[in-house]
Amino acid sequence: MAETLVTEELANSIPQLKDVRSEERVSVASNWKLVWWRFRKNRLALFSLAILVFFYIIVLFPDFFAVSDPEETDARLTFVPAQGIHLIDGSSIRLWVPALIGKRNPDTLAMEWKTDGTKKIPVHFFAQGYTYKVLGLFKTSLHLLGPVDTTKGSKIFLLGTDRLGRDQWSRMMLGTRTSMVVGLFSVALSVILGILLGGISGYFGGMSDLIIQRLIELLQSLPTIPIWLAMTAAVPQTWKPTQVFFAITIILAFIGWTTLAREVRGRFLSLREEDFVLAAELAGCSRLRIITHHMVPAFMSHIIAASTLAIPVMIINETTLSFLGLGIRPPAISWGVLLQEAQNVQTIALAPWLLTPGLMVIIAVLAFNLVGDGLRDAADPYGH
Repeated sequence: MAETLVTEELANSIPQLKDVRSEERVSVASNWKLVWWRFRKNRLALFSLAILVFFYIIVLFPDFFAVSDPEETDARLTFVPAQGIHLIDGSSIRLWVPALIGKRNPDTLAMEWKTDGTKKIPVHFFAQGYTYKVLGLFKTSLHLLGPVDTTKGSKIFLLGTDRLGRDQWSRMMLGTRTSMVVGLFSVALSVILGILLGGISGYFGGMSDLIIQRLIELLQSLPTIPIWLAMTAAVPQTWKPTQVFFAITIILAFIGWTTLAREVRGRFLSLREEDFVLAAELAGCSRLRIITHHMVPAFMSHIIAASTLAIPVMIINETTLSFLGLGIRPPAISWGVLLQEAQNVQTIALAPWLLTPGLMVIIAVLAFNLVGDGLRDAADPYGH
């Protein structure tokens, strides 16, 4: 045992031996491990990945991050400005937000809010609030942040309120779940369609290739907005928000599979002539097994990178549809639905904090693009 430790210490102390050992690690590592080693060298992509992980934690537990019921309205709390969280209270360290006083303007009849310097609302972590279900399994009233005093006059509004007095922060947490999940589901469906139809087109060729390629050209030549209008017009107005959610997901997936199908077809045209595909055919493997077990895994890292870059496009499409009133409709909440509140200049002038869902869209899209670029570079065997 002692001899082994001495040998390892000597190996680590000699640069040549360390290089040999690192080369041995690389030579026996799987493709996924090599991709991860390259990816983690990209600090910006790693930071973006951490942001996306945080976003999907919100997707799983949006009510936990909310501070009040997102559907609760109060006409007396219209357009309340955001209350900033403070950490220092005099000589002590504790969380608090400044209290606000509202007074109606006698000329415009609009509520005007100003900070009450004599009153502070204490805030603490893991506060009690409205009751909700965690993942639809069990009920709880625990929230990440909330006022110490739970009386009605001690409410906090981290991002202000909208025209109906609803808490913008809590609604944005619920909207994050909808917008991020729509993008994920839409890309998952479009990846399945793209691999299936692109694989058939590239591997079998002939008439199937001709039909699929003409269908792709037809879909790519049609203008996007009229397609959205036609498809969303077919969604009945009486459908529940859940049904509209899945309908929008299918619509976005139906439009978004064409680019990936073209890429898969090109890869299959080159891979079907490779020796390992011929060996699989001679071994008696079925065509379906050759596609799913041999050809698709050969460029799975590229598919993942392409999918990561496609998710922000789907998020923007969903936000655009909902903003135009063609996608997810109230009472469902998404980033696009929230941005409907900021459609006119007067509202933006009175309540600029209603534009914060747009900032969330920008952050999510940038994070996905940076992670996608990092994955694409890490998956490129000729780039390193």
